[in-house]
Amino acid sequence: MFLIVLGLGVFGLITSTVFTGMVLVAAADYLRERRLLSAMLPQGGFAPSLSLLKPLHGAEPDLEAHLAGFFEQDYPEFEILFCARSADDAGLAVARRVAARYPHVPVKFLSTGGQLPYINNKAASMELMGTVASHDILVISDSDVRVTPDYLRAVAMPFVQERVGGMCCPYRGVAGRGGLWSRLEAVGMSVEMTSGVLVARMMEGMQFALGPTMAFRRETIRMMGGFKVTADYCADDFVLGHETYKLGETVVLSHHAIDHMVLNSRFLDSIKHQIRWMKSTRTSRPKGHFGTALTFSMPFALLAWAGAAWFHHPWIGLALLAWGVATRLALSIVVGRMVVHDPNWFSLIVLYPIRDLMGFFFWLASYAGNTILWRGQLYELLPGGRMRAAK
Repeated sequence: MFLIVLGLGVFGLITSTVFTGMVLVAAADYLRERRLLSAMLPQGGFAPSLSLLKPLHGAEPDLEAHLAGFFEQDYPEFEILFCARSADDAGLAVARRVAARYPHVPVKFLSTGGQLPYINNKAASMELMGTVASHDILVISDSDVRVTPDYLRAVAMPFVQERVGGMCCPYRGVAGRGGLWSRLEAVGMSVEMTSGVLVARMMEGMQFALGPTMAFRRETIRMMGGFKVTADYCADDFVLGHETYKLGETVVLSHHAIDHMVLNSRFLDSIKHQIRWMKSTRTSRPKGHFGTALTFSMPFALLAWAGAAWFHHPWIGLALLAWGVATRLALSIVVGRMVVHDPNWFSLIVLYPIRDLMGFFFWLASYAGNTILWRGQLYELLPGGRMRAAK
C-alpha cells in the first residue's frame, strides 16, 4: 500500500516538475517578448478611440475607488458605458457619483430591464452597451479590477496590427481587505492561473480571453454574432476569445498586468468561488482540465514524504517534500513576481505552496456535481460550458 503511495507521489512530482519547466520556458519567452516590445514601440502614437464597457451588479466593496481609475486614464479619446440589470442598481448609483467628478469624460448609463432572455445577465449588458457604443474598439472590464493611468494605452496597442481581433490582460490577485483566505485566493490568481495561460499560449496560441479585461474590434464581435453568443455560458471570456480565434483572427495576451481585486474575505465564500471557477473550466476545456491534476506539486510531495517515512527513510521523504516546495517557489518568483509583478512576497513564498495543495482539492471538487451558485442564482453547467437555470 505505502509503496503505491510512494510511487504515486514520485510520479506526480515528476509530472508537476515537467509542467514547471514548461511554465519557465513559456515565461522566459514572454519576458523576452516584453523587452523587445518595450524597445520597439514608440511612446504615444497609436491611440484609436475606445469605448469602455463596464457591466455592474450591485455596490461591490471599494467600487467607487476602482471605477475612478478608469476616468483618470492618460488617453486622448474614450467613453465609458455602464450597464446593470436594473436602472436603480446600487452599482449604477456609485458610477454616477464617480462620473460627476470627471465631467470631461463622456459616459452613458444603461439598464437592460432584465428583459432579454439571457441566462448570463452580463451578456445582455454587453449586447446593449455594444449597440450604443460610439467607437469601433470595445474594451470590456469587470467591476472588480483596478487599473493605472496607462491602462488604455496598453489595451489599444495590439490593435495597431490589423490581424488582431481581440486582446486580454494578465492579472495579479490583490486581497484588498487582507485576510488569509483572500490572500490564498489572490496568489492562486497571480501564479496558478497565469502559469496555465502561459503554457496554453506557448503550446497552442491564445484561443481564449481573460475576463477581467478584454477588448475586441466591433467588426469581430459582429462577425461572431454579437455578444449574444455568450448568452447561456458562464465563461463568456473563453467564448469570446475562442470565437475570435475561430474567425482566423489573432488574440493577443498583453504585457500589461492589472489588479484583480479579491472580494471574498470569508472562508466559505472564497472556497465556493474557486470551486465554481474550476467547474466552469472543466466544462469549457474538459481535456485540459483533467490533465491539470498532474500540474499540482504539493499533494504528491506529501504522498511521497509519507511513503518514504513509512519505509524508514525520513531524509528521503524530506528531500521529496523539499523538491515539491522548490517547484512552487520557482513558479512564484518567475510568474508571480516577474510576469505579473505581484509585490506580496509573503503570499508568493509562504502561501503559494499551501494554495497549490488547496488547488488540487478544488480540482477534485470540480467533478462533484454540475451546479454552481452565481450572483445569487443556482445554475446547472452543461457540456461545452453552457448553463441553464437549475431545477
